[in-house]
Formats: sequence, C-alpha cells, structure tokens
Amino acid sequence: MDQPSPPTSGGWDLWRLPARAVALVLGVEAAAVVVVITGISVPTAGAVGLAAFLTLLSVVHTELATGIERIRRRAAETSYFDLSSVWTFAAALLLPPVLATAVIAAVYLHLWQRVWRPAKVPLHRHVYTTATVVLAAYAAHAVVQQAGGLPTAAAHVAGVAGIGLAVLLYVLVNTVLVAAVIACTSERVGVRELLGRWDDNALEVATVCMGGLAAVALGFTPGLVALVLPPILVLHRAVLVHQLEEVACTDAKTGLLNAAAWQVQGARTVRQVHRSRGTAAVLILDLDHFKLVNDSHGHLVGDDVLAAVAAELRATVRAQDVVGRFGGEEFVVLLPDLPPGPSGDTEMRAVAERIRKRVACLTVPVGTPDGVLTVRGLSVSVGGAAVPTDGTSLEQVLNAADASLYAAKREGRNLVRFAGPVEIPSPRGAT
Repeated sequence: MDQPSPPTSGGWDLWRLPARAVALVLGVEAAAVVVVITGISVPTAGAVGLAAFLTLLSVVHTELATGIERIRRRAAETSYFDLSSVWTFAAALLLPPVLATAVIAAVYLHLWQRVWRPAKVPLHRHVYTTATVVLAAYAAHAVVQQAGGLPTAAAHVAGVAGIGLAVLLYVLVNTVLVAAVIACTSERVGVRELLGRWDDNALEVATVCMGGLAAVALGFTPGLVALVLPPILVLHRAVLVHQLEEVACTDAKTGLLNAAAWQVQGARTVRQVHRSRGTAAVLILDLDHFKLVNDSHGHLVGDDVLAAVAAELRATVRAQDVVGRFGGEEFVVLLPDLPPGPSGDTEMRAVAERIRKRVACLTVPVGTPDGVLTVRGLSVSVGGAAVPTDGTSLEQVLNAADASLYAAKREGRNLVRFAGPVEIPSPRGAT
C-alpha cells in the first residue's frame, strides 16, 4: 500500500515533517535494516535464480503497465497502484528473507526510476514504503514457515491456512505503518484518509492473493506463473476505468461531486427515502458577495476559496451526506436518513446553522507573488427543504430549497432559511 498523499516537487525533504513523523520514519527504516541483517544467510544457487526470475517478472509487469499508468496520471493526480505486491509477496513466501529483501529492493528501485521519480514523489516516501514492504514480507515469511511452508498437497491444510494468514498479516503490517505516518503528518485526519478507501484495500488484498497463487505456481509448476501477468494488467485497466469514472463525476476545483453526479445520487437517495418511508433534506448554499473576492484578488484566489469552503463542508457534514458543487459559488448538500418529524427538522436546521457559522469563521491563506494573502470575512446564505414534506421528487425539493435561499438573500444574507411560502424573484438577481 503506497502513501496516498499527493506528489510534491521536493526531493529528500524528510526533515520538513513533524518531529514525531521523522522519528517514526527513521524507526521503521531502522527496524527493516535490523531484520535484514539478522536474517542474513547464504542462499542456494536455485534461490538466487528464483529471485532473479521474480525481479524480471516485476520489471516486465511494470513496463507493460507504464502505458496504462501514463493515461491514468494524465486523467488525475492520484496515487499510483503499481500492484507490485504480487511479486514482493511471492518472494516473501518462496525465498529466504535476505533474498526476498533483495527482490523488494530491486522492484522498488525500478518503480522509482520508471514511476515515482517522474511523478516527483519525495524520495523519503519511497524509501519508507520500501521499508514497510520489507517488514510486511518478513512477517508473512515467518507465518508461512511456522505453518510448515507452502502447501504440497490438497491435504496440507496448515500450509493453506498459513498462506491465508500471511496475506492478512502482510496487508495489515503495511496498512498500519502507512496509516501511522499519515497520522503523524496530519493534524486532523479521518479514518478514510488513514486506511484508504474500501475499493483500494480490496484491490491490495486481491493483488496479494494473486502473489500467493504465483508463489504456489512457482514452487511446483514455474511456467504457470506467466498466467499471472494478464489478470494483473486487467486489474490495472480496471483501476484506470474506475478513476476515469470518478474524474467524470468530480468537480475539478473543489473535489466535490459535480452537479450531474450529485443529482444522480440525489435522485437515488430520494427513491430510497420513499421506499423506507424515511426523511431527507436538501441544503443549497451560496457564498455571499463572492464576486468581490474574484474582482479584488483574482480568479485563482477565488478558486482557493472555493476549495477551502468545500473542505469545510466535508468536515462539517456526516459521512453519509452527499456534497456537491452546483457551479459558480453554489454548493448543495443532501442529508439522508434524518429522524422523522420535528427531530429531523431540528437536525436539518442544526447542520445548516453549523455550516453557516463555520464558513463565517473561515480564513483562507493564499500564496501570492507579494507574500501570503489571508481571505477572511466570508459568509454563506443557506436554503433548505425536506423530503417528503416539501416535495416528493428531487426537483421539487431543490426548487423549494432554492426559494428558501432567495429568502435568505433578500433578508440580508449570511442567514439560514427553510421552505415556506416565499416569493421567488424573476429574473434571478445578482449575488
């Protein structure tokens, strides 16, 4: 599992990290060195040849996947799924620890040259990732050895169980160590940022499982290992397709859902509300006098403000709430699974008021040629409506929430208003 923080232009900038993160990174790397030194032994010629073969397979895999990765990176700057675990895990199960480490080092050195350095990923991140993989591989190797080695027959239940446990331990060690360094470098981080998305973790587990199958094939019928390459490349393409779908649904400036994607999810949620006879709400938010920010500081600063407001929205609402950007300075939030009756109304109003207050307190530092500029004094007007009280379809509820937003604008801005008998001005006035 690779660290998901975005690439930077720095090289060896480890010392810019918080002291606790530096201590963790150096400690993990020192632990990897210690286990390598303590596990040194004289390998057989056959083991050396197998290590070379695994390294060759990894190089071929990376080179074949480079074209897919180039397309993926043009689509969006997200973490690279090199899927190299298929080879490093196989090395952990098949080889003595020192040779497994050599394979891991060779695999990650090639990845550095072909993938990570062109992407301008800091070197210390790549070294730390390599160290976590070495420790994960040593843990997996120890488990399989305790189980009696790789299974030699269908009746070798302990060997099969050993591989299964090794898969879990390999993923767990890697995930925990990566999550630890993310926690040490971020002041406020959620579970998703620490552990990654479910899809990403499932992909890593699937890759490691393929590594286990590759190890068994190499141990008994080496020619069959060539069959691992096609499904691995298909996995690369699956990641690419998934990412392109996400890009098509995401607003580039804020990282929120775009209007079309939000409406698709919103319509689906409204249908679920009707089936469950539940309650949901829609909030429409409009930044007050946002044109002044663009006119005073430029559109790039305005984009930074929009991104900061989007981050504040994500931090304020619940995990199941659906947040999107409708365009311009308008945002929309869908609140599903609200309690029925007055309790739901109270929660809807509390969320809206909390958003309003947090935006009012928001300060956005922006780098400019003249130094750091701090944008403050922002405010937002909020209009809300509920399902099914104010409408039975998403369009009806959006219209009711929009009417409420007009009311908040007319009454002075920086206000929260909810659906009621309001007059919608026509045409829409400037905001």
